[in-house]
Amino acid sequence: MKTILITGASSGIGWATAKKLDQKGHQLILCGRRKAQLDTLAHQVQCPTHLLTFDVGERPAVEQAIASLPAAFSKVDVVINNAGNAHGLEVSHEASIADWEAMINSNVMGVLYVTKALLPQMIERKSGHIINVGSIAGKEAYPRGNVYCASKAAVERFTEGLRLDCNPYGIRVGAIHPGLVETDFSNVRFKGDNERAATVYAKLKALTAEDVADAIHYMLSAPAHVTVADLTLLPTDQASAFVINRQP
Repeated sequence: MKTILITGASSGIGWATAKKLDQKGHQLILCGRRKAQLDTLAHQVQCPTHLLTFDVGERPAVEQAIASLPAAFSKVDVVINNAGNAHGLEVSHEASIADWEAMINSNVMGVLYVTKALLPQMIERKSGHIINVGSIAGKEAYPRGNVYCASKAAVERFTEGLRLDCNPYGIRVGAIHPGLVETDFSNVRFKGDNERAATVYAKLKALTAEDVADAIHYMLSAPAHVTVADLTLLPTDQASAFVINRQP
């Protein structure tokens, strides 16, 4: 049994990943900002769970939360850095600085803070597995994506550098880069404009959160001598960050 910490577990990919890993006999540390949703998730899984409520973009909160782990959950074998958001879809000269800061804080600094808080114990044990959830947007920019694309590109480069640093210690490090996944991602991006959010997934069959969870499970279940270092997951209707075959 492994102890697996999942950030952004209160919805979407994080939620689906927790449900998937529950079937595999692990114990889970479920992290998110919304305690009510984490409580609901904890009641839906059968495995042992521990809940941590904090914002990954706030370093003191991250450090305090990790330090508070009880002994039974303190040896973390796997970190899934999933928390992150997109805010706005404006051209650069019209974009909100507050939106840019929110994306950098959650998508970049959040990954760094959580990783830094848990990496020393993995280094000491010479074992562990870190999976960062990036995006196809980190591999190629799309119009009006500016800082969101930049934040996910940072995740990809950090993952590569981290894998180099961790190589002498037997720690596996990889990233998964999904394309269009139909969750509340676009509702958040468009600040609750559900009609606009629906157009993102219109006339195509997008990935589901469960599709991504299945791929994350595949990354985790590879033999110990195998690292799935970089996995890009697209719906068949999507060929790149901005080439999409929408049906008539």
